[in-house]
Amino acid sequence: MKLHQKMLSAVAFLGLTSFLNAHAQGVIKIGEINSYKAQPAFLEPYKKGMELAVEEINAAGGINGKKVQLIIRDDNANPGDAVRAAEELVSREKVDVLTGSFLSNIGLALTDFAKQKKFFFLAAEPLTDKIVWQNGNRYTFRLRTSTYMQVAMLVPEAVAMKKKRWAVVYPNYEYGQSAAATFKTLLKAAQPDVEFVAEQAPPLGKVDSGSVVQAMADAKPDAIFNVLFGADLSKFVREGNTRGLFQGREVVSLLTGEPEYLDPLKEETPNGWVVTGYPWYGIQTPEHKAFFLAYHGKYKDYPRLGSVVGYSAIKSLAEGMKKAKSTDTEKLITAFRGLNVTTPFGPVVYRPEDHQSTMGAYVGRTKNEGGKGVMVDYRYIDGSKVQPSNAEVKKMRAAE
Repeated sequence: MKLHQKMLSAVAFLGLTSFLNAHAQGVIKIGEINSYKAQPAFLEPYKKGMELAVEEINAAGGINGKKVQLIIRDDNANPGDAVRAAEELVSREKVDVLTGSFLSNIGLALTDFAKQKKFFFLAAEPLTDKIVWQNGNRYTFRLRTSTYMQVAMLVPEAVAMKKKRWAVVYPNYEYGQSAAATFKTLLKAAQPDVEFVAEQAPPLGKVDSGSVVQAMADAKPDAIFNVLFGADLSKFVREGNTRGLFQGREVVSLLTGEPEYLDPLKEETPNGWVVTGYPWYGIQTPEHKAFFLAYHGKYKDYPRLGSVVGYSAIKSLAEGMKKAKSTDTEKLITAFRGLNVTTPFGPVVYRPEDHQSTMGAYVGRTKNEGGKGVMVDYRYIDGSKVQPSNAEVKKMRAAE
């Protein structure tokens, strides 16, 4: 009997010891908030990219000896819900950092949350410039190439077209408004005689493609700047093809070369649009090859741009934590300023001036190749080549 009790005590002691060891070793919790239900085309591959990065990090021993755990919440494409999710992740789940967001208005809500709570936030995907400029704060960093940067990549192409009369179409929320305003400003500066003869701003996800296309056709533009994406883009392209809007007209289009938005167009893919995107099938750099093989090996599918962003966001957090040797917010801020990270697009740096990474994008033209949309004549533009000067950034972040 005594022997039996001793054995039970020994087992209990070992169980307690392993529990305490696990507790002492702990995990690093990354809280992630995103519009999964509202934007599945981008965010399902994005989630896979994050999970691949977590798997690789944990297989290599974790970060500073601790395993990484991802805790995900859906924000229902609503800024209020996003902030409530952030509150819950920080106070109840005790996450170490926050990351995520897709829609720009939600990214801004979380940027403000980070500032109020003095909590580290890596905005992975939202593109609005305000995240790192007008609304920028010391607690918020951003990975993805911003609206300004992507527009600045396209403007030289637009100038080279020598077209005077432009029509503009964009989703009427923060990202669309920001992209259209930047395009008009930069194009006007480079080509002072340009005229904007039509401007259509349908609500996000609710484009009335017939009336939008007709209004643009009536204005008889020489060229079109498009900022629509997702289902809005598909409807716009279908109606534009039907009514001949794109015939004999140049089109410059943000994001359209991303597989998330190009693939669904299939046989309706227009030829010759100048776009930013991700030609995964033609990138031969060592970093991208390694990423592609790992992603394809795990999911038996090709990566989308979301996959690259999700993967790079987690890798960025891991590098920042390793450099800081901590998940403490202040130490992470110091570590992220000037942080170098290897991504599938090559090395990127988080600029100390505005916390924006130098991740770039591919610029090329669309081609309908046997009923499938691809990018051709593309080249990678490093983000550092299309960022404003330190003095300009300082002026815009004056409120920080």
